[in-house]
Amino acid sequence: MSRLTLVIGNCNYSSWSLRPWLFLQQHGIDFEVRKISLFTESMGQELAPYFSDGKVPVLLDDRLQVWDSLAILEYLAERFPECNGWPQDREARAQARSVCAEMHSSFPGLRRELPMNCRRKFPGFQPSQEALRDIQRVLSIWRYCRDRYGQGGPWLFGEFGIADCMYAPVVMRFVSYQIPLEPVSRAYVDTLYGSPAASTWVNLGKAESEIIGEDEADWPSEPI
Repeated sequence: MSRLTLVIGNCNYSSWSLRPWLFLQQHGIDFEVRKISLFTESMGQELAPYFSDGKVPVLLDDRLQVWDSLAILEYLAERFPECNGWPQDREARAQARSVCAEMHSSFPGLRRELPMNCRRKFPGFQPSQEALRDIQRVLSIWRYCRDRYGQGGPWLFGEFGIADCMYAPVVMRFVSYQIPLEPVSRAYVDTLYGSPAASTWVNLGKAESEIIGEDEADWPSEPI
């Protein structure tokens, strides 16, 4: 097999880049990272070789290019079936795909008001009603998955999988914006945020010095 290359954006801000990176890192898959600083003068030129419409992430596998986080995760699940990206049970697998698709297409208030920022925390943050509805929906999804399919381990569907990768940026947001959590969601956030793979990503984000104004929340903050 050829060695994979994952083209990503800034670790501090790029929630879409985190998702496939976390899958690869969690499973110990050998891959190279090619990082591109977002919203810079050189970004367009650096992304020009990839057929991704100027977006990250992009997975390179020999001559193959796969773009979009969920598409990359689907490809990785096929390429590395031993990693069990999707649950083995058909019902659980259908539910995992449903919650991943919802994460992929929904929660505009959460995305807009709570941009991912691994190196800052926002004490006293007050979301709008739209963002609060998104937050409550995410928490209900986590409880639903854990209650029905989480018997085999601490992840959404028991074992670590694609669903956890898709919701990982939300975990980062809930930590940064200090969102109140009930016990089931708190345990899940602690599991993902405290995992070695996620901790590595957070540390990479903290080590970056770039500040992207477009991705900074309009709320007083302090270092994590």
